[in-house]
Amino acid sequence: MLNLLRKTPVTPADLDAGLAELGLDGSQHVIVHASLKAFGQLEGGARTVVETLVGRAATVVAPAFTYGTLLRSATAPVHARFHRDSRVSRDIGRVPQELVERRDAVRSFHPTLSFIARGAEAERVTAAQTLASPYQPVGALYDLDGHALLMGVDFDSNTTVHYGEHVAGMPLLTRYVPLEGQVLPTAFPNCSADFARLEPHVRGQSVKVGAATLRLYRVRDLVDETVRLLTQDPEALLCTYPGCRCQEVRRLVRQQGLTPRPHRLVPA
Repeated sequence: MLNLLRKTPVTPADLDAGLAELGLDGSQHVIVHASLKAFGQLEGGARTVVETLVGRAATVVAPAFTYGTLLRSATAPVHARFHRDSRVSRDIGRVPQELVERRDAVRSFHPTLSFIARGAEAERVTAAQTLASPYQPVGALYDLDGHALLMGVDFDSNTTVHYGEHVAGMPLLTRYVPLEGQVLPTAFPNCSADFARLEPHVRGQSVKVGAATLRLYRVRDLVDETVRLLTQDPEALLCTYPGCRCQEVRRLVRQQGLTPRPHRLVPA
């Protein structure tokens, strides 16, 4: 009886058809956030997601964050050091880890906020990152007119919004990371718990694959609408949890407002 109640597994062909319906034809540059559980049962798991995306995108990018390296002060003890094959933090998901395990993928240098990329523009995307602008790989995707793909995840997983906050001029916090034998400062953003407030302001395409909803947005739309929203209300995307770092950012916003940061398109 239990076997009769099991849902039909999602196949690689099902996923490929869903991506095709979204308009992915192999020419786009895509940053992906995925929940395997959202599909119900997906044949091949993370490997299927990566291999299908590789066939449907010119460049596949994902956050590959390793939060265990983050330090709150320059004198804090170093508990973990970063290298090319460092495991992705569990809450970031299996798809970025699958990319990390592929030798033809390129990983950016940041000890905490690295990005992993494979494909035509992987070098360009990962090389854009700096300690002062750790989400700049999204800026490279903006230049490339890339897309953000949410596969069964909520809007608060949409890393692209953090780059929009950067461009809008949101105050950034200072944290520290171990890098090349030193402990160095890096910019660090507020949390993403209330990013859903942006969702009504952006248009995307969606399709159902198994139990998962896949949503595709232009990176430029996400960034530009984030800037527009924050220009109107600088606190719009800050959560209200008392212990969250958002409260530190909120104090800075009220003290100094926003200082927009330029984003220049790279000439075609």
